[in-house]
Amino acid sequence: MKYIFSFLILTVSLLAQQVGDKIVAVVDNEIILKSDLDFRVYYETSQRKLNPQDPQIVRAILNQLIEEKLLYAQAELDSVTVTDEQVNQRLDYQVNMLMQQFGSKERLEQVYGMPLEKIKRTIREDIRKMAMSEYVREKKFAGVQVSRLEVEEFFNTYKDSLGVVPERFQISHIFQNPKTGERIKQKARETAAMLLDSIKKGGDFAQLARQYSNDPGSASQGGDLGFVKRGVFYPEFEAAAFALAPNQLSGIVESPVGYHIIQLLERRGESIHCRHILIKLKADDEADLKAIEFLNDIRDSIMRKVNTFEYYAKKYSDDKENARFGGELGTFEKNQLDKSLLDVIFKMKENDISFPKRLEIDNNAYGYHIVKLIKRTPEHKASLDEDFAEIKRLAEYYKKQKLYAKWMDELREKIYWDIRL
Repeated sequence: MKYIFSFLILTVSLLAQQVGDKIVAVVDNEIILKSDLDFRVYYETSQRKLNPQDPQIVRAILNQLIEEKLLYAQAELDSVTVTDEQVNQRLDYQVNMLMQQFGSKERLEQVYGMPLEKIKRTIREDIRKMAMSEYVREKKFAGVQVSRLEVEEFFNTYKDSLGVVPERFQISHIFQNPKTGERIKQKARETAAMLLDSIKKGGDFAQLARQYSNDPGSASQGGDLGFVKRGVFYPEFEAAAFALAPNQLSGIVESPVGYHIIQLLERRGESIHCRHILIKLKADDEADLKAIEFLNDIRDSIMRKVNTFEYYAKKYSDDKENARFGGELGTFEKNQLDKSLLDVIFKMKENDISFPKRLEIDNNAYGYHIVKLIKRTPEHKASLDEDFAEIKRLAEYYKKQKLYAKWMDELREKIYWDIRL
């Protein structure tokens, strides 16, 4: 939810340049355009299957937009500032998400009719304002908590509407990425070394990038990545790229996605223009088989009580984010689990460990894992004893919403706003 309105801002800002527009509301020194309202109405109603022509819905969404502008006005009154680094992180996150959505940088530029750097310049200020607004709201309600008594009162008031809590599964896993095998890494590195040697002997960098690079976003452009500031690339890539002189070639640079050959084309202050060839780590049947055999060996060791699931997860799991917690993934409801995984877990008893299973991460990444069912909570009617943490979270959210509504009334009293529909 944190970045969802950044997506709306991006789309609206770009579309607003292409259509006739008019002002529908003014808040302090900010305006709300009809294109802002139209797109938000389209987005909200399509997500919730509502009638976009309903005047009450349109007015409610306009009020949401006004509240966002009121938050920004308050942020300015409070002299809230956000750093360029914070804005860059949000901006890069948003643009990368859109490139994934459209499939490539070129496709994104084609859809919006402008180069990537212009897209970033177009939305940068709006993203800075949104960051300021979020900061002032988070700061206002950061200390809001609920007591045990407030949780009980909330539960007693709303227990009939809380309904049934779906069946839940607390699970852990040990994950193996076939691409991390030394044979796979060596094969990729040898390919990168061959290409680097060819370039040093006079080979055409751009032609080799088009032919061999595994970066679909830049390969068709001869590996050209355009001008980029710090914080966009992997740290290993940046360290090598920013250390180069213009036209200088790097050695073979390893990052989490594979091996790069980088050439710096131009530097402008803290921005660099470079091109690269990426050789990704690609698994094959042999690597897959080794990952499965390794997981089977770990499972056998756990079953023979050589050591615990948590021990092997911390030592061997390639999912480093969860490995330090003994591989624990969390607690999930049935509809939050992939069907193929649910089919496995549904047949397990508590403390059972599955056999190795393929895990699809996205269109380009996969691996194998063994899963442990830590706890299984059957479907039940909400109760304070079994669901206190979740009910407390709902009670806290309810309290914050009430305080937020009261605060909005106060802001409407002290900050100028006007609807011009």
